[in-house]
Amino acid sequence: MDHDLAEIGTPEAAPRSELVQSLSRGLAIIRAFDRERPSMTLSQVAARTAVSRAVARRFLHTLANDGYVSTDGKYFRLTPKVLDLGYAYLSSLDLWEVAQPIMQEVVAATGESCSASVLDGTDIVYVARVAAGRIMQVGLSIGSRLPAFCASMGRVLLASLPPDKLAAFFRVAELKPRTPRTIVTEAALRQELRRVAAQGWAMVDEELETGLRSLSVPVRGRSGQVIAAINVSCHASSATPEQTLAKCLPVLQAATAKLSPGISG
Repeated sequence: MDHDLAEIGTPEAAPRSELVQSLSRGLAIIRAFDRERPSMTLSQVAARTAVSRAVARRFLHTLANDGYVSTDGKYFRLTPKVLDLGYAYLSSLDLWEVAQPIMQEVVAATGESCSASVLDGTDIVYVARVAAGRIMQVGLSIGSRLPAFCASMGRVLLASLPPDKLAAFFRVAELKPRTPRTIVTEAALRQELRRVAAQGWAMVDEELETGLRSLSVPVRGRSGQVIAAINVSCHASSATPEQTLAKCLPVLQAATAKLSPGISG
């Protein structure tokens, strides 16, 4: 499964002889902490990462020494310094240097929230967001993850994948319903992705969350390759799908036309 995940939207995996297992384990220790488990004992970390207590202890104390983990002697938790790892990624992309003001223009023109994301395995990860002046049903911020198969940005990104990477996605993706309207079969989703690829945009209407509609378009680099997606999201009751499309699609397309010339890739 890990091999299949590595194939989706990422470069070819390096030969195993070039991998550093200790680095992979250290990253697994960091990923073990989440909203449900913000702090854990040594034994809990070892169990979650399938390593011995001795190995977990060495990694945790190394992370603590470098400032990424704090401990009261029993419980361990991540520190804000972990955010530096994500910032290093964002600051390395020229896309986000120009995206924010353009996304603000989208919000001003549509009155709806605008977000940008990239594909990571079977999820999309939010890398930029400008919220409209209203409360949305889904609380999202930079770093938030959503399943790609039922998110409009995810479908735009999946529709751009070559056949082998899309096949890898379907081997590992769990197509679980989020609402009664969610597409949950491979055949139906493949058909929808073909439609998205042909028309150049994706609309998801109450499949991710009841009452939520989103419209997305791809963001291409100078080489023409799809590297991200941007969307607008709104309450489904605020307009019909046709009205949302007429109002928001030209604005999103104009935004990507501004973004693409300044993006490498």
